Amino acid sequence: MDNRPRLIPALPVLLLLSGMVVLTACAPQALPAGNPASAGQTLQPWTMPPAPPGVEIQKDLSYLAEGRQEKLDLYMPSNRAAGVRSPAVVIIHGGGWTTGDKARPREFLTGTTLALAGYVAISIEYMKERDKRWPTNLHDCKNAVRWLRVNAKKLQVDAAHIGVIGGSAGGHLALMVGYTTGVKTLEPDGPYPGVSDRVQAVVDMYGVTNLLTRQATEKDGTPNGQLREAGLFPDKRGENIDKWKLASPVYHVSKDSPPTLILHGTADPTVDRDQSLELGTALKAAGVPHRLIMLQGIGHTFALLDKGVDVRAVIVTFFNTYLKPAK
Repeated sequence: MDNRPRLIPALPVLLLLSGMVVLTACAPQALPAGNPASAGQTLQPWTMPPAPPGVEIQKDLSYLAEGRQEKLDLYMPSNRAAGVRSPAVVIIHGGGWTTGDKARPREFLTGTTLALAGYVAISIEYMKERDKRWPTNLHDCKNAVRWLRVNAKKLQVDAAHIGVIGGSAGGHLALMVGYTTGVKTLEPDGPYPGVSDRVQAVVDMYGVTNLLTRQATEKDGTPNGQLREAGLFPDKRGENIDKWKLASPVYHVSKDSPPTLILHGTADPTVDRDQSLELGTALKAAGVPHRLIMLQGIGHTFALLDKGVDVRAVIVTFFNTYLKPAK
């Protein structure tokens, strides 16, 4: 991937730096009709709108072992010919690893955007209970990739071209899926033994990349140097450094890591922007194709079309580059 700064459609460029694009916000855009508030900021009752023309949605499908309550929502392009095999993307919601919902507005918008672009997409629930959370949540995300491969024929999925996207905690988990294939302690035992969970592309939206360096911020999103606890598991800083490193994507970056797109707001008060800058540095050092986009003045939990940004074309173009092979 060409890492040199490039212009992004519909978003004016404010500043270009080596390996990074900084963007200004354009006019505010609305979330899907019926949304009670901005994506990712509330757990108020939300009724998923009907699927837009061109998209089929199947809700609450099982994908984990028997007895697990977590489900997935399936988004597919309508009216595909029988011989068509579509690339696929796993969508991982945010919520600080403890809350969130696969069917919230951000995830609905992501799923429908991808389906309209010719992708099969699944938005998943995963383990959030305090004492069971880690690494079961990561295992669940990897099992979602495996589920797509196991059901590739039925779903008309191109099993060789699967990506993952997530925001906030979902961004962290998406990076961990992408970077930890083959790490034995982080691989699920079942229910799909022997099935690969390797992905070919990752999109990280404002996710934590290094638990050990995560900082608190000022109100304007400026990192202030005060380190934060993980929140992913009960272990406090210094009690188990190896566990903190194991759960941090930057420590798993290698030359074999999949191409990565990183999106982060410069005014993010929840996940400090230096997290994305640190990951970009690690990817550059390892020679991994990547793109880092910093959105000037934008905070946390923005969706693909929300809060003055429209990154739908950026994300679809990125996935098209790595998940749709040239014919």
